[in-house]
Amino acid sequence: MDLARKGPPVEKRVAVTGATGFLGRRLVKVLAEQDWTVRILARRDVADPAWSGFEPQLVIGDLANASALAALCDGAEAVVHVAGLIKARDRAAFDRANVEGSRRVAEAAKAAGARLILVSSLAAREPHLSDYAGSKRGGEDAAREIFGSDLTIVRPPAIYGPGDVETLRLFKMASESAFLPVLDPKTRMAWIHADDAAARIAHLVKTPRPGLLSLSDDRPEGYGWVELMQTASKAVGASPRLIRIPSGAIKALAVLSKWMSLATGSDSILTPGKARELLHGDWALSSNDPIPDFPPVRYPLEAGFAQSVRWYRSEGWLKDKKSQK
Repeated sequence: MDLARKGPPVEKRVAVTGATGFLGRRLVKVLAEQDWTVRILARRDVADPAWSGFEPQLVIGDLANASALAALCDGAEAVVHVAGLIKARDRAAFDRANVEGSRRVAEAAKAAGARLILVSSLAAREPHLSDYAGSKRGGEDAAREIFGSDLTIVRPPAIYGPGDVETLRLFKMASESAFLPVLDPKTRMAWIHADDAAARIAHLVKTPRPGLLSLSDDRPEGYGWVELMQTASKAVGASPRLIRIPSGAIKALAVLSKWMSLATGSDSILTPGKARELLHGDWALSSNDPIPDFPPVRYPLEAGFAQSVRWYRSEGWLKDKKSQK
């Protein structure tokens, strides 16, 4: 009786853009731990301490390089498009990266016969609020034109965790300031730890699920400003006073920040559009958001904030409260 010979194991290959970013480098690590052969796109050779024990395949290039994108996607079972801009001088700059970049990645993935998972943003739900939000929705629309109903779109909310400079500012304020600002108490905001976001995106690589999906931690209904600031204060071991800031003050600060950005030639994260995002009252997941059978989160907000603070202090990014006395 002839027995069929077993050939070499079939290589599972996944391609990732934005692999050197805050979320992307975690995603690469999770995928490698799940025995995927990971291929990444980067402008230059990279090394990340988190990638010890494995080395992703590297394609040198960027989102404007069609041949690099073709090489990235060639032979991949799935492509995860994480790359994108979160701050830029104007809408045109956002669109070049977030709309045209998504279109080019979608074209390359489609030509290679790969699935596409587009990592967008919950901000895309409200594209009128800011240039960033509008460009993220534009990126979704561009990819959908190419993939149609086969496209998977992932909309994360605010992402935090070790290495994130935006939440570091929050922890520094909570640790060093006598007060913390809070905005409209009716506002609800979903959050997720970067490790949990990476695990859930990796789950979609393993288990295809086309459609529009939103991420959150174990509180899809989100958090209010008071609870958020109290949780940050507890994480750093401080008790600053919470002070309600009127929306007009945030708008004025954003205008000032914009003019300072123009004067210095640097991009600012706080723009009038970003102010509108901050002042928007609903960044929670709704009952209409389909939530697949994701792995359970490792980090509820309180535990995730505490873990992040320990990391910031161990790396010298944040002073220990005791050492400030």
